[in-house]
Amino acid sequence: MSVKQNCKLLVVGAGPGGYVAAIRAGQLGIDTIIVEGDKAGGTCLIRGCIPSKALIHAADKYAEMSAHAGDGHLGIKLGTKPELDFSKTIAWKDGIVNQLNGGVEGLLKKAKVKQITGWATFKDAKTCDVETADGIVTITAEHVILATGSKPTELPFLPFGEDVISSTEALDLQDVPKRLVVVGAGYIGLELGIAYRKLGADVTFIEAEDRILATYDKELTRPILQSLKKLGITTHLGAKASGWADNKLSYTDKDGAAQTIAADKLLVTVGRKPNTTGWGLENMAVDMLGPFVKIDSRCHTSMKNVWAIGDITGEPMLAHRASAQGEVVAELIAGKKAEFNPNAIAAVCFTDPEIIAVGQTAEDAKKVGIETVVGKFPLMANGRALTMEAGEGGGFVRITARKDNHLILGIHAVGPHVSELSGEFALALEMSARLEDIAGTIHVHPTMTESFAEASLAALGHAIHI
Repeated sequence: MSVKQNCKLLVVGAGPGGYVAAIRAGQLGIDTIIVEGDKAGGTCLIRGCIPSKALIHAADKYAEMSAHAGDGHLGIKLGTKPELDFSKTIAWKDGIVNQLNGGVEGLLKKAKVKQITGWATFKDAKTCDVETADGIVTITAEHVILATGSKPTELPFLPFGEDVISSTEALDLQDVPKRLVVVGAGYIGLELGIAYRKLGADVTFIEAEDRILATYDKELTRPILQSLKKLGITTHLGAKASGWADNKLSYTDKDGAAQTIAADKLLVTVGRKPNTTGWGLENMAVDMLGPFVKIDSRCHTSMKNVWAIGDITGEPMLAHRASAQGEVVAELIAGKKAEFNPNAIAAVCFTDPEIIAVGQTAEDAKKVGIETVVGKFPLMANGRALTMEAGEGGGFVRITARKDNHLILGIHAVGPHVSELSGEFALALEMSARLEDIAGTIHVHPTMTESFAEASLAALGHAIHI
């Protein structure tokens, strides 16, 4: 059966960029169709951000309970070590995903967005065929938003399959592997590797760079290295994987010597690449910027009325960036004035401890000739952090500001629970706050956010609590 449909706006991809764009468009009265081959929610909700954070939470809970076995911890003792039924952990994680998926579909319906499940293939810039369970639906639209996202990068000598897995499969394992080797010590690999270590796996990292989290400065990553050591995780830096056979990974170590390591599962997390193939992008006549779709400050491509948002448009590949772009495009299509021009976008690593990075470091500013002042406040001097056992491990909040007018250029932090500070950090940069603005804002005591104010005071030269 073949059906033809027309609409004002066609959104391809129902991830955090696509579904937000569609919902906002629907709110603005735009006749909108959204097409998704999988469940609504995309990588972030279905096989990325949300399920990984659920797994991390469960791993933290299990590790915390295990610490109370034997001699106990904080005066709390368990008679025996807690037992883990991992299949039920995964079922709980899936329950959260399904709940949020249902919520997204409900919001789309409320906004009067028509949802079509199937694989879209473009014949030209404004027309696509969608292969659904009931046949082909041909959609012609006045405007098109491309929101097809990204997928894990596969190494040619370590193809995914069986015991070689990507982050997607790592979130659906039914048993904790006894031995897990992770190729790539970026944020995805570290988040999952640390979680599986807390769940009982013997974890080893193989990283080609000479450091973990290479996009972050060493001061931020130092507490992560300390945590890896404390957790008993082995990390081989400057090591290059070369092949997999008989459940053994071959690699060369930092000295160039050939090595092998056995594993029950090999998790490959060497990055993500944009989903730009297999759906007819080549028929749309849009300009590319390397592997990404080229856009301007309005998220418009080189083709009239074709827009692109999210991971297919380049770094940073972050769900909240895609969502913000989606809102901008919906507003533009509705005839409103809008532009995607944020001062900075916060990035968070949900490692142990967590990392936040938003804006420039002092080194970044120096490269463009800006003289700075830096204020740093250690979490070990924060009362609330100490009461939550978050003051250990060298965590801190650091602020970088211009020396001449104290305009805040960047905020970075590392420590347990610091991800919850990311909103305030991003707001400060978006509002062009100065050190005096933060220092002059009365922060609630006792909270972790006091460290933000104290770091501002430190940059001004008169910190109170250090």
